[in-house]
Amino acid sequence: MSRIEEAIQKANAAGRSAFVGYLPVGFPDLETSIQAAIALAENGVDIIELGPPYSDPVMDGAIIQEATRTALAAGFRMADLFTAIRAITAATDVPVLVMTYWNPVMQYGIDRYADDLAAAGGAGLITPDITPDAAGEWIAASERTGLDRVFLAAPTSSDERLKLVVESSTGFVYTVSTMGITGERAELDLAARTLVGRLREQGAHRACVGIGISTAEQIAGVSEYADGAIVGTALVRALRDGGVPALAEVTRNLAAGTSSARPDTEN
Repeated sequence: MSRIEEAIQKANAAGRSAFVGYLPVGFPDLETSIQAAIALAENGVDIIELGPPYSDPVMDGAIIQEATRTALAAGFRMADLFTAIRAITAATDVPVLVMTYWNPVMQYGIDRYADDLAAAGGAGLITPDITPDAAGEWIAASERTGLDRVFLAAPTSSDERLKLVVESSTGFVYTVSTMGITGERAELDLAARTLVGRLREQGAHRACVGIGISTAEQIAGVSEYADGAIVGTALVRALRDGGVPALAEVTRNLAAGTSSARPDTEN
């Protein structure tokens, strides 16, 4: 069982969903982003999700795009990602996943990226813009290094596609709550509940829901049927507006929503 699976199982065994918290690396600067990630771990996040800034973030909403532009303007380089992960994993046992677009991995070198991520203490990758059938080199590299590979499942995916995603993913399946970019929404798409059910039918043991989750109440709703909830925009906004102290407070408030009725699924 991987560190990601253990983190989710530990949360579920305690009667709550896992809380996955996203932040961009290097925002507003590298050192602050490291301290921000540690603050997530200290205030209720079970899995840290770090996003390396990218020049064409097609899946990101306005707040995250603003943050990544700031990080790029400040001089972010890929080596900074591994520096951050080493510092974070030295300070906390909470596992760190990297949420990355695929082009930077290709440019860096798939095997080199996997080796450097593993050496830094990272737990694996979430890859939003590559499908399992196009990810043979990454699947091989992840198996060689023991890193988790998290693929995305969307409400529009066919059953055949969902089966492939389930069979190819380790750690959990990233369950897209609604079609569109990241950001906060007043109500989560009911398609998320249906999609998690479809993933269970295809054999998924761990499904975490992301995109559009921004309140403890929404996390509580997701906790009724999924194994974890993923929050990004609300955390990035807190860091932007109030620094690490504000981020810590928002994280604690959101973590309160993880205690809810748990789905009766095998873990």
